[in-house]
Amino acid sequence: MEGNTAEGVIDAHHHVWDLSRRDQDWITGRELAPLRRDFTLADLEPEARAAGVTATVLVQTIDVPEETPEFLALAKDSDLVAGVVGWTDLTSPDAARALAVLREGPGGGHLVGIRHQVQGEADPRWLVRPDVLRGLAAVAEAGLVYDLVVRPHQLAAAHEAARLLPGLTFVLDHAGKPPIASGELRPWADTVRLLASLPNTVCKLSGMVTEADWDQWSAEDLQPYADTVLDAFGPRRLMFGSDWPVCRLAATYAEVLGVARELTAALHPSERHEVFTGTALRTYGLTSTGSPAAQEAPCA
Repeated sequence: MEGNTAEGVIDAHHHVWDLSRRDQDWITGRELAPLRRDFTLADLEPEARAAGVTATVLVQTIDVPEETPEFLALAKDSDLVAGVVGWTDLTSPDAARALAVLREGPGGGHLVGIRHQVQGEADPRWLVRPDVLRGLAAVAEAGLVYDLVVRPHQLAAAHEAARLLPGLTFVLDHAGKPPIASGELRPWADTVRLLASLPNTVCKLSGMVTEADWDQWSAEDLQPYADTVLDAFGPRRLMFGSDWPVCRLAATYAEVLGVARELTAALHPSERHEVFTGTALRTYGLTSTGSPAAQEAPCA
């Protein structure tokens, strides 16, 4: 079954996990305790449908090879998941073959991108290591995009990697994790604008509520950060993502979509369509029926 993207909102970023299958070793401490349970597509679907979401992109959670084939199999049998951003070892000389194997397996046609937990790498320049750049080039050659999950101090290397690989589309997850809780804009805003100066970059309006004060955030807290990425990338290179179920630490699914609409309320309706549907369609190469299609370069 295919996810219908002809109408409605595309949620370009969510997760699922089954703790009986494997641990999510990043879920530690009392603050993250609400996430220490299984979250399935069956849990997500009623919340997404109620919010008017007609298709989603399922994104990797941990850097293990077994997860991506499982996600592709889920997508194959789902009428909600239109694409999968998976994982492969970018440092491996066999990265290109590993990507080919994923594409050839069950649901492989739903693979639209690759991501690595760069935010957990000690080296702030991990993205521009020669072996990583070789792996990123293989991602580009496979016609996939690369999702960036980085912290602000890693944005400079993300910019350098995107500059060195103009044929690869880089998607910045969670707006680069700005320090919303502290209210600081710089240096995050400066490096985000530098990244956005490259035409092969896109940004997700996602993950913002969990970078704010979980208990008392407001749209006003988020607005300067949303305005920064809107101005830097423009609506045709910005896309909505819920970051479910991580968002549940600070907000419900409906609240996350609601605040995203509030943050983009000043846009023209055609521009809001880009943020909530069009950019995801183009960037991840999804057709109106949710099937992956030929990739189209993002517009500046």
